[in-house]
Amino acid sequence: MKQGAGWVLAAVVAVSTAGGGYWMGTRKGGDHGASATPTQSTAVPAAESKPRKLLFYRNPMGLPDTSPTPKKDPMGMDYIAVYEGEQDDEPAAANQIRISTDKVQKLGVRTETAKLRSLDRVVRAAGRIAPDERRVYAITPKFEGYVERLHVNVTGQPVGKGQPLFEVYSPELVSAQREYAIAAQGVDSLKDAGGEAQRGMRQLADSSLMRLKNWDISEEQLKALAKSGETKRTLTFRSPVAGIVTEKKALQGMRFMPGETLYQVADLSAVWVVADVFEQDIGLIKSGSKATVRINAYPDKAFTGAITYVYPTMNAETRTVPVRIEVANASQLLKPGMFAQVELPVAAKGPVVTIPTSAVIDSGTRRIVLIQAGEGRFEPREVKLGARSDTYVEVIDGVKDGEPVVVAANFLIDAESNLKAAVGGFGHASHGSGAAAPAPAAPSAAAGSESREGAKPASGDHRGEGKLDAIDLKAGTVTITHGPVATLKWPGMTMDFTLANSGLIGNLKPGASIEFTFVERKPGEWVIVKLAGTGAARSAAHAGH
Repeated sequence: MKQGAGWVLAAVVAVSTAGGGYWMGTRKGGDHGASATPTQSTAVPAAESKPRKLLFYRNPMGLPDTSPTPKKDPMGMDYIAVYEGEQDDEPAAANQIRISTDKVQKLGVRTETAKLRSLDRVVRAAGRIAPDERRVYAITPKFEGYVERLHVNVTGQPVGKGQPLFEVYSPELVSAQREYAIAAQGVDSLKDAGGEAQRGMRQLADSSLMRLKNWDISEEQLKALAKSGETKRTLTFRSPVAGIVTEKKALQGMRFMPGETLYQVADLSAVWVVADVFEQDIGLIKSGSKATVRINAYPDKAFTGAITYVYPTMNAETRTVPVRIEVANASQLLKPGMFAQVELPVAAKGPVVTIPTSAVIDSGTRRIVLIQAGEGRFEPREVKLGARSDTYVEVIDGVKDGEPVVVAANFLIDAESNLKAAVGGFGHASHGSGAAAPAPAAPSAAAGSESREGAKPASGDHRGEGKLDAIDLKAGTVTITHGPVATLKWPGMTMDFTLANSGLIGNLKPGASIEFTFVERKPGEWVIVKLAGTGAARSAAHAGH
């Protein structure tokens, strides 16, 4: 048949050629067969090319539902055509999914080998600038008096160590000075007297001097008082440290009581950065580690400091733990109350098996990684993850060093295949076994949903029998009283199921005896993918067709 077609094509070519070619062909009749041979070999591939054979249409969301004709799923998505050659005849191994090579190329699947790496990472946290509590000083008189004069009259004014802040008048202070002056003069006058009198006067002078010292009278003032014997009406209070006046309550002429704070001075040459580190990262933070601090006011500057303390309490509202960082502030650029972005480098515990973070499919209840088991073969595995860096994550269990994992288009593989069925063995009755039943081969183009009723359920599918109690097509649910489900170790019960397609109901009515296949689309959501009547109900359904 192919040879005859070749002769026809050769004749067409001969007619379309110039007259000289025709004359040469008729003159050398013995060479005609030889000249046709190349033409025939060229035409054979064209004759053999033919359109691909359509097998069936499959559910676009990966559910085990196919159709011999084009259709849409409940969400309006078109079913995907599957052609001959896109399905391998060889069944996939247990707990594996298979996608044709051309589909793998179209999806842009990319893999990367799991490797041993040291996961050095940076913990980032928000912080705030605060004064060093050990460098904050309060000026508090220990006697009652009046503010006579202010030398520093504004909050925020820088002061030096020993700089006068204010002067006070106190009747108690004047009386104490006079007592000390009289006692000091008495000691001088009794220096030639007997030992007992001199000792008594010395004790009186010492007690008066101690009283003044307890009131924070400076040594300079005490020496001047002892030398001149002249009492002063006012006493000057000086700054104990160089810094900034952060609080000023003293007013000219005001009366103050013992223990009342009139000034507060803070030394801001070094400040604290209090960073709020999230609970999940606090175990990585160690005292003594270096930290980098950045301030929005100075985007071109980076300040360095050291972690000095990890607070023992946690903020229950933000789930963060304060971490204290000491930073030098000689230039006074860091001001209390500023917000800061803190970077805390964390050293790795050593080489561990790592994979890119993009390789993990996290459903919220389990974490799945796709391992490339061969050409077009992918094995989903549940993994246990550990520490993370910006781009890689530690795999504690589930993946070995050197295994190729899918790092790109893994979610598309999930859509292209029934990944839920492949990982169904991880939970329920198969939990802990590490493998699931083999996935079934795809049906032929002539096979409809009814021809698959007796097929073996796919991995992750569950079968049940019972009675159809109620149908709610608007909500897309049915209520079924079913018997025990062995694959889930369920006893018989009455429960609601979601329909993958409202067309599954067909002519079934409440009260019909049914058999059905269902999957867990997500935790706690059970979806019926196949529904058929049994006995009389099956006959009635077929009669309706």
